[in-house]
Amino acid sequence: MTPKELLPVAPGTATGAKAGPPHRAAPWPEARAAAARAGSAARAGREPRRLPLGRALGQVLAEPLLALTDLPSFDTSAMDGWAVAGPGPWTVRAETPVLAGHAPVAALTSGEAVRIATGAPVPPGTTAVIRTEHSRTERAGALPGPGPLLHALRDVVSGQDIRPRGQECRSGDELLPVGTAVTPVVLGLAAAAGYDELPVPPRPRVEVLVLGDELLTAGLPHEGLIRDALGPMLGPWLAALGAEVLATRRIGDDAEELYAAVTGSAADLVVTTGGTAAGPVDHLHRVLDKAGAALLVDGVKVRPGHPMLLAALGGGRHLVGLPGNPLAAVSGLLTLAEPLLAALGGTPLAEGRAPVLDEVHGHPHDTRLVPVVRRGEQLVPLRYNGPAMLRGIAVADGMAVVPPGGARSGQELDVLDLPWSPTSGAVPAQGACFT
Repeated sequence: MTPKELLPVAPGTATGAKAGPPHRAAPWPEARAAAARAGSAARAGREPRRLPLGRALGQVLAEPLLALTDLPSFDTSAMDGWAVAGPGPWTVRAETPVLAGHAPVAALTSGEAVRIATGAPVPPGTTAVIRTEHSRTERAGALPGPGPLLHALRDVVSGQDIRPRGQECRSGDELLPVGTAVTPVVLGLAAAAGYDELPVPPRPRVEVLVLGDELLTAGLPHEGLIRDALGPMLGPWLAALGAEVLATRRIGDDAEELYAAVTGSAADLVVTTGGTAAGPVDHLHRVLDKAGAALLVDGVKVRPGHPMLLAALGGGRHLVGLPGNPLAAVSGLLTLAEPLLAALGGTPLAEGRAPVLDEVHGHPHDTRLVPVVRRGEQLVPLRYNGPAMLRGIAVADGMAVVPPGGARSGQELDVLDLPWSPTSGAVPAQGACFT
């Protein structure tokens, strides 16, 4: 990254499409909240899937994690040493030590001791476990007879170094609530509690429709044709957000083809690019009207990306229409698609707050989303932030949410972290299908 890329944002460098009718465009926070509500409502009717423990890492719990057994499920020794009964000294029983994974031995009577290993079930009658290093043994006499005598080198407290049954939990106790991220430690707890599988939300299925006659899939731009930047980007980005990307399809400026693709998709969420404004080949609004869709968000007061939309297709399915300009499309993805998918999949949004290093110019009336990098505890705006530019977001950690009117130096701003940024802890997923 060159120093020029870290210059403060200049006024007028990130203007998006012209604002639509004032009564249609939603304020940015309201649009994002509407997307989250839509995802939550659609999630209500979805049955969780059950994954083997080894495949559940990185998911979230779709149901509370209830203990299937007491933990521990029997009284166990917390240390290597001696299981003893009653006051000492104790006569050591001449038998094999009690080991973890083996059946308990016969009950101890008062004055008896038996060697025991960590994790082994304590024999019935045991009143304490004495650690090996806190004991000594001696022969009771020179002639054959009772076993050696065990002496404690420290005071013995009843119940010491015994993990009683149910110490950590009882069967049926709630160990973790719904929505808990499945970490390696959660996998361990689930295994200890008796689980072979974990209930997780089904992955939202997404189909991407890249619209436009002007898009090339290979080679250099020429004769009014441009490379498709969104097709290669959106599928992996959506997969990184936890979606199962069914396909990325390219469709020309044909209303009938678009209608067939939207109404025939099996996806929970259809994401389109372009066609959201009112130009001569912007067919999306007419297609949605013909399909009987309900517009939940039709334009957002945000720059870039004003002409984005969210529609309910029926049956818990939705469509997010992204603008065609690349950074404007990213803005729409973060504003509408990400909160919808997070709510649908039961995952938390990757967000934070941090002070901005320099003043950031804002739009007089709309929210601005500006690519930023983190430098220590501060945000540094990136220069290449126009609606058609990806150069800034390519090296960004996130998008700062700049309120109408701008932000002064040192002002704290909300930050939408990118799935692969260091603060998000996520890694881009693989396996998107392109057709």
